[in-house]
Amino acid sequence: MKYLTNICRIFVGLLFIFSGLVKQNDPLGFSYKLEEYFEVFHLTAFNSFAVTLAIVLCALEIIMGVALLFGVKIKQTVWGLLLLIVFFSFLTFYSAYFDVVKTCGCFGDAIPLTPWQSFGKDMILLVMILVIFFNTDKIKSVFGTKGSWITLAVASVLSFGFGFYTYSYLPVIDFLPYKIGNNLPNLMKAPEGAPADEFKIIYTLKNKKTGQVKEWTDKEYISTKIYNNPDWEYVKASDPVLVKEGFKVPIRDLKLSDEDGNDITMVILEDPEYSFWVVEYDLEKANKSIQLELNKLTLMTEKYHSRTIGLTSATPLTADTFRHEHNIYYEFFFGDAVPLKSMVRANPGVMLMKKGTVINKWSFRNMPSVDELEATYFKK
Repeated sequence: MKYLTNICRIFVGLLFIFSGLVKQNDPLGFSYKLEEYFEVFHLTAFNSFAVTLAIVLCALEIIMGVALLFGVKIKQTVWGLLLLIVFFSFLTFYSAYFDVVKTCGCFGDAIPLTPWQSFGKDMILLVMILVIFFNTDKIKSVFGTKGSWITLAVASVLSFGFGFYTYSYLPVIDFLPYKIGNNLPNLMKAPEGAPADEFKIIYTLKNKKTGQVKEWTDKEYISTKIYNNPDWEYVKASDPVLVKEGFKVPIRDLKLSDEDGNDITMVILEDPEYSFWVVEYDLEKANKSIQLELNKLTLMTEKYHSRTIGLTSATPLTADTFRHEHNIYYEFFFGDAVPLKSMVRANPGVMLMKKGTVINKWSFRNMPSVDELEATYFKK
């Protein structure tokens, strides 16, 4: 039992550290997932605390994982892990059973899991944590009392510090399709020969002589040519049912339009010159102090016959009002909030594009000066 307990301890500890680090790498993205759960449970009043809660939850996962791994405050740690896994199990089961949240967010965007997959993972973890819970006497601390407190202090500082850093200056590792180096048009289409979704339709027919009602798949319906048999009459056909998922393009929801609603997605993506995308998915929450610097950026790009554009999910009227209120020089185009949030984890965030390829990206907190950008990209 001692060996089993320690195997469970090491596995659970490492998994919680990994899970916490992956989400802490992108706390803003995890906060979007929390907002989905808040909406499901009608707790949208907590949306303003989503980022803080995301950083705290991820830090707790890391801290408790470290504590379990090194046997620090083992009884308190296991109680904390047990409460966490019960809470997560409830969320994933509720999401799966009622089909309300499509991906659980357990490992962020690094390893997307369906709610049922996540619930299965949580059940395994629950069993392993229970093994540890009833055998805490078999776990010895790696360090003494002083060393244990130092371990907790270091884990706390690093886990919270990492979260604040990535929230302020973008994820260290970008798992989204808009990461630096990716060509967006290539990710918006399936490669040649990629498998497509497979569907089936169920046809219901009734035998005129016997009254028998029978169902046929579309393949059977066509191969048997039952529709030509005068003894059978058509009753109904089901909606197409997905049998097997085909290749899913990484970017399938990016559509940009001008203020008149005209689709200008490819016009913007195929621009052969450098262009800066100022992504402000929520103008109300967008940082206002950076706008003067963005105006300088707009003037600099115009000097080189390039352009700076704003991308937002706001209405054209709201964007126009925002432009006048803050004396903004760049023009706005419009898209759905979901892909805009995926482009860059900041509001605003700035992406440098060329021929549809992401050259670089920055949060408004660490954007280089206009002089640095000019020297790096336009004066080579």
